[in-house]
Amino acid sequence: MSRTALLAASTAAALTLAACGGPAALPPSAGFGPNPTLPEPHRGMFPTVKVADAVGWPAGATPTAAPGLRVQAFASGLDHPRWIYRLPNGDVLVAESAAPPKPEGLKKDEGIKGFFQTLFMKKAGSVTPSANRITLLRDADGDGIAEMKSVFLSGLTSPFGMALAGGRLYVANADSVVSVPYQDGQTEASEPPVKLTDLPAQRNHHWTKSLVASADGSKLYVGVGSNSNVADHGMAEETNRAAILEIDRMTGVSRVYAGGLRNPVGMAWNPESRMLWVAVNERDEIGDDLVPDYMTSVTPGAFYGWPWSYYGQTVDERVKPQNPAMVASAIRPDYALGAHTASLGLTFYDGTAMPRYRNGAFIGQHGSWNRSEPSGYKVIFVPFAGGKPSGPPQDVLTGFLNAQSQAQGRPVGVQTDRTGALLVADDVGNVIWRVTPAA
Repeated sequence: MSRTALLAASTAAALTLAACGGPAALPPSAGFGPNPTLPEPHRGMFPTVKVADAVGWPAGATPTAAPGLRVQAFASGLDHPRWIYRLPNGDVLVAESAAPPKPEGLKKDEGIKGFFQTLFMKKAGSVTPSANRITLLRDADGDGIAEMKSVFLSGLTSPFGMALAGGRLYVANADSVVSVPYQDGQTEASEPPVKLTDLPAQRNHHWTKSLVASADGSKLYVGVGSNSNVADHGMAEETNRAAILEIDRMTGVSRVYAGGLRNPVGMAWNPESRMLWVAVNERDEIGDDLVPDYMTSVTPGAFYGWPWSYYGQTVDERVKPQNPAMVASAIRPDYALGAHTASLGLTFYDGTAMPRYRNGAFIGQHGSWNRSEPSGYKVIFVPFAGGKPSGPPQDVLTGFLNAQSQAQGRPVGVQTDRTGALLVADDVGNVIWRVTPAA
């Protein structure tokens, strides 16, 4: 049998296995809230893989907004938009980005599992050449549609997080934090980027690097995901990973601010408590309902379990050697966001246009691949009171999966605009959606 035929046969077999995963044991809602259901782990010969084919939106189609809301395209024709940042004058920056290519040596090292993972991610629309740029969008006439689109900064390396501090715009590449000077109203960077510090970049199993600045602008906080599912390549490859790093903006010196966070992506400051919160993607391959993604307040110096335990001190028996001391120190997260939902975007609502959402959190859920029944593929809202979650999740945008369970879009970053509308980056639809009151 030729190599091409063998790969085709292997692919067909893998797809068949994925389709035979069976129904989820629990409803998706069981994995939400402060006390999610944590069933016994289940490990089959092959992990469940069920990926929604990325097909894009038919002409004129949009997601479905919750009652009392409407949605329209703020900007379209983008190239894999992942993250959104609002500038002080109301302009919106969008990171058009995808994973950096892996060196050939690492491709071979990851073997057949890595091959199939890449194959399924291609189906999901997650493997595409990276545009490597930050694009500026401007809605000067206030009609809710960006009539101006310009390249603000290009030639980057899989950029993701952005933050303004001390008159400079900082960008978290997959391998470094860089910055350029910024003045209100600029439509393109006036100078090439200058590197502040390197970031962990070997293998880059999780490549996205989110970024926020402290209130006084003296510190930057970068979310760095793990290099594997559960330390598959050893802990030596996990140095300064599965963590939030605190970087001194003047010197570039960094330290681990909090650890044990498998893939910390969306970060935002809570408007009531002033604490840093983060949305975290948890581990895979132990069942449809394990492990719930979560959002949590971040305690400086704290440890949240990865890889030795999950959702506090529930031990993951796959990880060898075990580490009882680290497990005993693991903090339980504040609020579960559903198993395998790929909860990436996080922003707190501080606007006035939609007062029912005041102080609560919007979360962009990219959608599952390791679940026999899909989860995620939506934007949700979690109400807060006194700086803590105070109720069940509410759907804000749905309809990203069509009747054939194909992905018309997949939400990632969420951010508010200057009017208090919600902006949502859709990296399959190549759109920034804008959500406003229906009236």
